[in-house]
Amino acid sequence: MSDRPRPNFVIFMPDQLRADAIGAFGNPHISTPHIDALAARGTRFTNAFVQHPVCSPSRASILTGWYPHTAGHRTLTHLLRENEPNLLRILKDAGYHVTWAGARGDTFAPGVTEQSVHEYGFSTWPTVGYKGDYPDGVWSRLFYRGRVPNDGRIDPDEAAIRSAEQWLAAPPEQPWVLFVPMVAPHCPFQVEEPWFSRFDRDTVPDPAAPADDPAREPRYMRAIRKRYGIEDVTPEQWREVVATYYGMIARLDDQLGRVMKAVADAGAADDTVTLFFADHGEYLGDHGLIEKWPSAMHDCITRDPLIISGGGFEGGQVCDSMVEMIDVLPTVLELARVEAPHRHFGRSLTPLLMDPTGPHRQYAFTEGGFTEEEDQLEQPAFPYDLKGALQHEVPTLVGKAVAVRDQEWTYVWRLYEAPELYDRAKDPQERTNLAGGSEYAAVEQRLRDALLRWLVETADVIPTEADPRLPQVELPAPGAGAR
Repeated sequence: MSDRPRPNFVIFMPDQLRADAIGAFGNPHISTPHIDALAARGTRFTNAFVQHPVCSPSRASILTGWYPHTAGHRTLTHLLRENEPNLLRILKDAGYHVTWAGARGDTFAPGVTEQSVHEYGFSTWPTVGYKGDYPDGVWSRLFYRGRVPNDGRIDPDEAAIRSAEQWLAAPPEQPWVLFVPMVAPHCPFQVEEPWFSRFDRDTVPDPAAPADDPAREPRYMRAIRKRYGIEDVTPEQWREVVATYYGMIARLDDQLGRVMKAVADAGAADDTVTLFFADHGEYLGDHGLIEKWPSAMHDCITRDPLIISGGGFEGGQVCDSMVEMIDVLPTVLELARVEAPHRHFGRSLTPLLMDPTGPHRQYAFTEGGFTEEEDQLEQPAFPYDLKGALQHEVPTLVGKAVAVRDQEWTYVWRLYEAPELYDRAKDPQERTNLAGGSEYAAVEQRLRDALLRWLVETADVIPTEADPRLPQVELPAPGAGAR
């Protein structure tokens, strides 16, 4: 690779996209031809997991290679600061022309953003809206708005795609980075035609049922169902939400195709590495729940549809190794032949792009939630009002939680509740909590030990040379990770 020019990068990042809602990741009910084509030209990672179940903390983790607890990026308001390293800035400092398409800015604090391009302004946000924007009944508590008019208004995602197309029509001198952070398929669940009617409501899958023993599931799950009034949502209603979510993904897939076409039209296809991934998933009716939760650890929330394509690597590869999304940063930097200027915990995936069966990680970790004493909880407006009220009324419902996964098992330790253990090989939807069973004691102990070791090894706040408020210490070698 050292003889090749440094590659360009397209980083295409949807929000709230489940891995199992993509054809290339095994969903037979949806059509995602452009995402699937990207996977056919690259490597898809079937066991990639985010480090936080909520948007901004997860994005901060991906872009720094830090765990959420490393520098306290655990909330929607603690964004990346000017003194902190991030992937885009590192590449810019290394000679890359870095830009992003659109105006989405919920990752970086003011003044930290790189050059952005949004020639196409948008005329309406896909906001959660007011009660009158939703159908009657329980729909607003399902975050469902359904079909929206195709009346020519430009939402932020369409503005971002048009901006990317215009920028790629006359790209700068290589190498360059184009970051495309999207809103879809984040709720509210709404989309215009032709995507709204793309999927037959009678054939999309039913969500996973709640646990057989509700007493063995985290308390927030029962509390959400009751407070939202969604305990009696019918299968038909759930399928309507699922089909609309799939329609949003189909629109997103078309938009990815437009960006890939613009890269090809610019003559840059052979010189560009494309990364496709999300920040977290979506319950989408699984376990009788909707949306997400700050301490949710289920597979449908934490498994990420990571695809890396291009760079001269073989296409059509599938990697089942355990991967953490903090591994994106060192992967991109290695492909760009750039040294990380800071200590991080990621491990480059480049060896897996050459041999997807090779060793990588034994475990993947996810964390979320708060202590009962923290004043970090949101007070959002409708329709997130009930979610915020639950967190304030019973803070232990959103208590700190940490999950550790290997190829077969998921173990969740919660600050204010009993632990959970799931055998994903037999129970992929994580419905049966096996924690406490004598026959699983050895598995629990092994995963609990792994969790403790990880927390100890990554417990220190990592100072950076750019922050004069922090003590100046001799930093480990760049990229020297834990475990």
